[in-house]
Amino acid sequence: MAGGGTVRAAWAELLRVSALFTVPGDALAGAAAAGTRPNRHTLLAVGSSLCLYEAGMTLNDWADRDEDALDRPHRPLPSGRITPRAALTASVTLTAAGLGLAARAGRPSLVVATALAATVWSYDLHLKHTPAGPAAMAAARGLDLLLGATATGPLSPRPLPSAALLAAHTWAVTTVSRHETRGGSSRAPSLALVATLGVAVTAARPRPSVRRPPSPSVPGRPAAAPLGVTAGRLLTAAVAAGYARTPAAPYLHAALHPSPPLVQRSVGAGIRALIPLQATLALRAGAPGTGLALLALAPLARALARKVSPT
Repeated sequence: MAGGGTVRAAWAELLRVSALFTVPGDALAGAAAAGTRPNRHTLLAVGSSLCLYEAGMTLNDWADRDEDALDRPHRPLPSGRITPRAALTASVTLTAAGLGLAARAGRPSLVVATALAATVWSYDLHLKHTPAGPAAMAAARGLDLLLGATATGPLSPRPLPSAALLAAHTWAVTTVSRHETRGGSSRAPSLALVATLGVAVTAARPRPSVRRPPSPSVPGRPAAAPLGVTAGRLLTAAVAAGYARTPAAPYLHAALHPSPPLVQRSVGAGIRALIPLQATLALRAGAPGTGLALLALAPLARALARKVSPT
């Protein structure tokens, strides 16, 4: 039993299971941004996203096994708890499963999922250690949101702004993560903090396409927005503020003292901030049920992160 528990713990660490809660929100926010209600094809997109995300996690450690042997020898592969062959096999299998689920959701979804898988594999095998690394990871998250949008409804440009905001946040987190083993960079967390605030301000603004006509005005007084619209905007702004607050202090600490522990802590906070950002995007698109449901995942992700590191 102890051996089995050790193996399960190793795979949980390799797969970064505490970060899994940040994945379903991509597809759900994409469906909301497309102006459609989630359906069974949305669930297929969520399953595809989870498989491709985990494929990327295992491939990442397989590709970095020699580097991790020096910087993080406790990781599952360099410590010998999981073999490189098993990790690579899992990555290939998960990629195939992710593409299979996307195919069941339709040809457009398969096209997006294929682009997503190609981006993930290119990042892990080559782009990660190049200047294009953060942009590749940002593209992967943006594509993940578009996967949910194309699976749920017809093709439309409506989800593109939400995909861009999610990509901007991912770019910021990835830029910081490139220094998490050695630290020493104040510039990366400083830029990430600025980017986070910019994303929060933009996401809090109502989408022009979903604005409703104001209520009739009284002569001499400005027209007032309907109560429901006002409440929705206030809720969106509050959740956007919560999103910005999640990584703001860790980014600031890492900028002032860029030691590896503080940088790693800021990366973890940036990953957790994905959930309130996805909720903000759903609320902004006029899907309060989806937004509030996503917020319910945040405590679960935080609790699991105390047991298994998301980085």
